[in-house]
Amino acid sequence: MDLSVWAGEQPDKAAVIDAAGAVIAYAELEAASNRIAHLFRELGLSRGDHIAILSENRLDLFPVLWAAQRTGLYYTPVNWHLTAGEAAYVVENCGARLVVASATLADLAAELPEVEHRFSLGGAVPGHEPLEPRVELLPATPVEDQSEGCYMLYSSGTTGRPKGILPMMPDAPFGTGMPFDHLMQSAFGFSPETIYLSPGPLYHAAPLGWSLGAIRAGGTTVIMDRFDPEIVLRLIERDKVTHAQFVPTMFVRMLKLPDDVRSTYALDSLRLVIHAAAPCPVEVKRAMIEWLGPILVEFYAGSEGNCFFSIDSPTWLDHPGSVGRSVLGVVHVCDESGRELPTGEVGQLWFSDASPFEYHGDPEKTAAAFDARGWSTLGDLGRVDEDGFLYLADRRTDLIISGGVNIYPREIEEALILHPSVADVAVLGVPDEEFGHRVHAVVSPADGIVPGPELEAELTAYVRQQVAGFKIPRSWAFEDVPRLPSGKILRRVLLERFRSEAV
Repeated sequence: MDLSVWAGEQPDKAAVIDAAGAVIAYAELEAASNRIAHLFRELGLSRGDHIAILSENRLDLFPVLWAAQRTGLYYTPVNWHLTAGEAAYVVENCGARLVVASATLADLAAELPEVEHRFSLGGAVPGHEPLEPRVELLPATPVEDQSEGCYMLYSSGTTGRPKGILPMMPDAPFGTGMPFDHLMQSAFGFSPETIYLSPGPLYHAAPLGWSLGAIRAGGTTVIMDRFDPEIVLRLIERDKVTHAQFVPTMFVRMLKLPDDVRSTYALDSLRLVIHAAAPCPVEVKRAMIEWLGPILVEFYAGSEGNCFFSIDSPTWLDHPGSVGRSVLGVVHVCDESGRELPTGEVGQLWFSDASPFEYHGDPEKTAAAFDARGWSTLGDLGRVDEDGFLYLADRRTDLIISGGVNIYPREIEEALILHPSVADVAVLGVPDEEFGHRVHAVVSPADGIVPGPELEAELTAYVRQQVAGFKIPRSWAFEDVPRLPSGKILRRVLLERFRSEAV
């Protein structure tokens, strides 16, 4: 699991391939990351220090990641879809001593706070020293005091200011690997034969962790600079991808490709399709299994590391809608007072028997995530059946209470998402004088569909066939649904606008 070992055994093998077909080989990745590691030591960075990285998915990002990983640093990839203020908050909050910024994100980089050292990737960024010429004469051999580092990630900021999740720094020599690296190999079959496709941005936990883990296993990671459903199929065929990871909105877009496009590409190299990050509608997942076969594996977890649930396709077909049984952590379903609820009832999910975590620099948010028993929560709602399978409902912050009745937006979104006139949908509660809140649907019409009263009537009739009458949207808006590349809806953006407009 030591990058140096793989570089010695398979120096010319592709460690990373981008969508255009450019490659960084193992020997090249080893040498480049070692040079940057020497730079970190030359600048006085030592185990436990923080750096921040502002970059889109690109090949020359990987040497920076591995340099931090092999020198015992915390490294924080900054979500470049954040506002300038949010991105600046992340850099300041994580305590970065050094920032590496991509030249294509120069405008956002200019808004980041001053730090001790600033470098640029792939071109000039005002106030930043170009990284490549700075390290080209440094040794390509490992630094003497290598040790495992760790990424420190921030929440997406979908419901408020991003939260930094500070994990415990491993006390282990480089090459030991993270616990999840071992899980990827033992439970998901990652090996030197693995070719892993990551269509998501590397500032998110899963794309980052799985991409690095594929390299730890001696495999190859294929990255995309942006998601495109047909390009995904093309890359699977081109690179003989064996493992891939998606979020449900990607599945929807892939399923809506014309049949003649979907049938054009050979996908028989796929052994495992992993999905997570957001709940997957039952009919969407069923359609993906019918298309690709029973090779889908779903997991539910948080960057906080306090739980991990997983379910394969055959088991899911017997328990449709479940995210599986616990692999890490014991789940407890509780009411608002903290009392555990009977089997099958929906409540807030709390987890015990898992590693502690903290939100960096925010003791109030950390305290709110734990109860007096030491159990922790991600804020999600769900239920557990008599066989121990977990079914998610929504986040507590997304719950709509209308006339005293709990309404879960996810159920209505799932009822609408596969309608041929719908490209995307988000459901939220907006203020209502009579009921407190009413159900409001925001729909992105499919290409060629004209929004208006006729479409509203059509969708109302359609959803009426699938959900109870009190759950049917009472008002509609037709516009783009804001999402992060992770697939998560930016509900706070919609809530701020529609709640202020509601009368």
